[in-house]
Amino acid sequence: MNNCKLTQVALILSLLVIALMTYKFILSGETIEASDGRQALLLEPAERDLVLGEMRLFLLSVQQITQAVTDNDLPAVARAAKQVGAAAQQTVPGSLIKKLPFEFKKLGFDTHGKFDQLALDGEQFGDTQVVLEQLSALMHNCVACHELYRIDPALEAE
Repeated sequence: MNNCKLTQVALILSLLVIALMTYKFILSGETIEASDGRQALLLEPAERDLVLGEMRLFLLSVQQITQAVTDNDLPAVARAAKQVGAAAQQTVPGSLIKKLPFEFKKLGFDTHGKFDQLALDGEQFGDTQVVLEQLSALMHNCVACHELYRIDPALEAE
C-alpha cells in the first residue's frame, strides 16, 4: 500500500514539474507590459537582430510576391514565398524560442506556414487572384503581431 502511495506522489510531482516547465518554456515567454500597451519581448541584441532580420525577409518576400503577381510570374511567387516558409524557422535557437510568448510563436509558425501554402498554391493553381487573397490573409498575421508586440532590450540582472 505504501508503495502505491509513493508512486502516486511521484506521479503527481512529475506532472507538476512538466506543467511548470511547459508554462515556462512554451507558454509564458519573457515579456513585460510596455508603455504603449503592447507586450515587450525582452531580447538580447543578437536575438533582436535575428527576429528583426526575419521580419525584414518577410517584408522582402511580400514585395517580391506583389511584383511577381504584377508580372504574372507564378514561379517567382513560389520562389519568394518558399524563402520564408517553414524551412526558414529551423535556424531559430531554442534559447530564443523559450523567451517568446505562445501567441507570438503561434503567429510566427502560422505565418511561415501561410508562405508555404501560398508557394504551393501559386505553383499548382497559377491564379494570381488566389495569391493576392492568400497574401492578404498572411498580412493579417503581420499586423496582429506588430499590434501586440514590440522588442525591448533584455533587463539587466540585478
